[in-house]
Amino acid sequence: MKHITPILLFVIVAVGVQCARQSNPFFQEYKTKLGIPPFNKIKLSHYMPAYTTGMADQKIEIDAIVNNPAEPTFENTVEALEYSGGLLTKVKNVFENLNSSNTNDDMQAIAKQVAPLLSKHNDDILMNPVLFKRINAVYQQKDALELSTEQAKLLDDTYKAFVRGGANLNDDQKAELRKINEELAVLTLKFGENVLKETNKFELVIDDSADLAGLPEASITGAAETADERGYENKWVFTIQKPSMIPFLQYSEKRELREKIFRAYMNQGDNNDDLDNKAILKKIASLRVKRANLLGYKTHADYVLEENMAKAPANVYDLLNKLWTPALNMAKKEVYDMQTMIDDEGGNFRLKPWDWWYYAEKVKKDKYDLDESMLRPFFELENVRNGAYAVATKLYGITFTELKNAPTYHKDVKVFDVNDADGSLIGVLLVDYFPRASKRGGAWMSEFRNQHKKNGQNIRPIIVNVGNFSKPTADQPALLSWDEVNTLFHEFGHALHGLLSQCTYSSESGTNVSRDFVELPSQIMENWAAEPEVMKMYFRHYKTDEPIPDELIEKIQKSKYFNQGFETVEYLAASFLDMDWHTLTDTTKQSTIPFENASMKKIALIPEIIPRYRSTYFRHVFGGGYSSGYYSYIWAEWLDADAFEAFKETGNIFDPNTATSFRKNILERGGSDDPMKLYRQFRGADPKIEPLLKRRGLAM
Repeated sequence: MKHITPILLFVIVAVGVQCARQSNPFFQEYKTKLGIPPFNKIKLSHYMPAYTTGMADQKIEIDAIVNNPAEPTFENTVEALEYSGGLLTKVKNVFENLNSSNTNDDMQAIAKQVAPLLSKHNDDILMNPVLFKRINAVYQQKDALELSTEQAKLLDDTYKAFVRGGANLNDDQKAELRKINEELAVLTLKFGENVLKETNKFELVIDDSADLAGLPEASITGAAETADERGYENKWVFTIQKPSMIPFLQYSEKRELREKIFRAYMNQGDNNDDLDNKAILKKIASLRVKRANLLGYKTHADYVLEENMAKAPANVYDLLNKLWTPALNMAKKEVYDMQTMIDDEGGNFRLKPWDWWYYAEKVKKDKYDLDESMLRPFFELENVRNGAYAVATKLYGITFTELKNAPTYHKDVKVFDVNDADGSLIGVLLVDYFPRASKRGGAWMSEFRNQHKKNGQNIRPIIVNVGNFSKPTADQPALLSWDEVNTLFHEFGHALHGLLSQCTYSSESGTNVSRDFVELPSQIMENWAAEPEVMKMYFRHYKTDEPIPDELIEKIQKSKYFNQGFETVEYLAASFLDMDWHTLTDTTKQSTIPFENASMKKIALIPEIIPRYRSTYFRHVFGGGYSSGYYSYIWAEWLDADAFEAFKETGNIFDPNTATSFRKNILERGGSDDPMKLYRQFRGADPKIEPLLKRRGLAM
């Protein structure tokens, strides 16, 4: 063996490191159109080196701030911290997005490996005493500084983040907080992985065509294609992914099969097997109480809501309770209508949760001569998507052009160049709409790069909308349900919030706002989807291209309050459940199912309805960022119902002055100012509750 000198060894190692960096896309500027990540070049082996280097680089940047001999200023401390961690953000934005929408076992293994490292890295920053001393020095003189509104907000948010992250704790308390944060990072990750595996695990395999009775042809065709994909010959497979499950529940005449698929859905994470989430979630709830108490808060909800518009648990419960009684009364009337139909048909049973969708469709057909199968042919996905784009064009003058050869992470993804009315670049929008085993359930918006300004450049965002909508089949395109139409518009509203942002700092831009404000831009978009003027724009029959007829629009309008009791009650029940878990005041681990049952008994939830999410698959709060925040959808609906009234009051739902005000005061401002202040600047007054009650048919 040849002897290698230390100098030569150093050179070899240095060259190897350099080669590794050159082959890793995260260590280079993306040489792609508009800076889209080069997904085709990113390998699994690239993530950990980029993560570890990104954390190391940010540590060097933090050390430079800490060791700066100059007196602390906004620029050399707060702003310097804000601009640190560029590489880490770059890799996180790609990995976390793909781990949600296109994951595999290897990616999940990386996620488990990196979660405690990121937790430690974040704690190292927030618990750095010298760094906090510099931030505190700037914060204490904030009134004397000549800061812009956004700078003042960044300073305030940064100071609070450190205090809420343990900066004021003693060393023993900091060590305890670090341990809690690391445990929570791993547990919440595991919770979400279990839900995904449960979703993929269940199959309702049908081999007798008689068991398909009542199902629409598109549902049957989709089930046959799923069976082929999974290796079942001459059979049909239904799953608990909603595009498969909901039509089955709506139309299957086989009650025992409806019960089977529904029970599989409602028992996710509650099967006493290796995917069971009961022990995980009660530990999460306990650790959250422990962390809140350590930081000086009575409950986890108090800790979370301090940063939200609601401010305190009592205010959340107050809103939920105002809506609960009228919603429950409406749901009871809906139960009566369905039970009457069951009895009239000679059914010798009481209505159960797995019957609701089936009899709701039958009642709607009976009352309004309307059912989902009449609507779907007019909701071809591309037409609906283009309709959402057309609404944005009419409101804000922006345009969308598909980029055919842009890099994507999956064949289902489409990419759009977004430009302003003057032709200037706004950003890039990726859309990924179909379910697959590698994608978690639900729908969401995220970003591969968010908007911010640096070194005189306005860096434009790269936004992604992800959904799990009805897929195309061999003989027809993707035809959406009415609920899916609203979901597409909803997530597109989030996308507009990210795309139209005009903020200086990344942490204040786009959707980086309080949890109960972030749903305003998304939910207001749903209003346009239901307007007859808009329906005529994009509701066209996928075969004939004929616009949706006036009589069908009229039926939709007449049925707008239908099933609102159910929809409101199942949502509010989940919101109460979230709040009850997170207003615990001690760390005693609760028995999961008895706790949930007691929570629902307290609000007198009727047995025909279960919460929209039971605890064991409530990913929003135990595997995501909505703990003590699921209420935010109804809180934001209070805002968006009032905000849409501003358009309607003008007599023009596309009124240019109102649209400009909404864009300038809400969409462009991100989290750069107090959300209620931004809302008042748009509306000229506080929001009223009456438009929300009227919309849901709950006005008394």
